[in-house]
Amino acid sequence: MNALVKTGGESPGKLASEHKQYLTFTLGGEMFSIGILCIREIIWYSSPTEVPMMPECIRGVINLRGAVVPVMDLSSRFGKPSTPVTKSTCIIIVEVQTQNEGEHQSMGVVVDAVQAVLEIAASEIAPAPSFGAKIRSDFIEGICKVAESL
Repeated sequence: MNALVKTGGESPGKLASEHKQYLTFTLGGEMFSIGILCIREIIWYSSPTEVPMMPECIRGVINLRGAVVPVMDLSSRFGKPSTPVTKSTCIIIVEVQTQNEGEHQSMGVVVDAVQAVLEIAASEIAPAPSFGAKIRSDFIEGICKVAESL
């Protein structure tokens, strides 16, 4: 879990700003990533307190050092079966921007397992494809090929 992996054949003269770091994780056997700058911490899974009348993808809330943090089942949010809890299940605490510009909120996302931190050149990230009018692509910043997988 504490690995930094560089991808691509970058030359020594490249600027650091042309690269971004991403935390990779798995959901249902597929690899996903989140930009490292919005991640606050990674914690082992502990059962959240359920909150009535919440959408199915919200597992509940946890107390994180005195702060109440909502926990989302990311697999369920993506329209897949809910993530089963195993010994490698983690909660990634991310900071998300609220609808009120400039305000941020912490949120936990449940993932199957955390993999590694990848440093990826901006040139290696293809823009999100257009899936059509009925499919939301706002969850996808881009797609990158890493070790023969997308």
